[in-house]
Order: sequence, then structure tokens, then C-alpha cells
Amino acid sequence: MALKSISLDAEAYEVLAREKGHDQTFSEVIKAHFGRRTTGADLEAALADLRVSEETLNAIEEQIRARSKSPARAAEL
Repeated sequence: MALKSISLDAEAYEVLAREKGHDQTFSEVIKAHFGRRTTGADLEAALADLRVSEETLNAIEEQIRARSKSPARAAEL
């Protein structure tokens, strides 16, 4: 792995050091905060193996029905 050197002022170093765990490198902290962002494809992959029981689906539908009967609704504009 190639290494690069950077300069930080004392304040930036202290901020970075506060975020760093005892078993982490500064590189790991920087990558965790500024690295690759999660995408829709990542979400799709995570949900691919998700299984929801029939009981849970029924409970969700019941909540939706109950909320549609609630008088606390947004005004129509």
C-alpha cells in the first residue's frame, strides 16, 4: 500500500486524535468519516436476504389502517 504524508495543525490533530480509538489508525478514522458513501445498490444488497414474517406484515397493515382512521391529519391545501 502506498503511503502519503499530510500536515495538520495542532487543532486538527487533536480533533482527529479524539475520534481515534486505541486500536484504530488515523487512516481508518479518516476513511470511516470521509470514505465511500452508502448507495442505493448497497441498500438493495442488504435487503436481498431480508425476510419478514406474515405476522409482521399483518401488524404493519393494521397500523396503516389505524392511522388512516385517525382524525389527526394534515390539512389539504
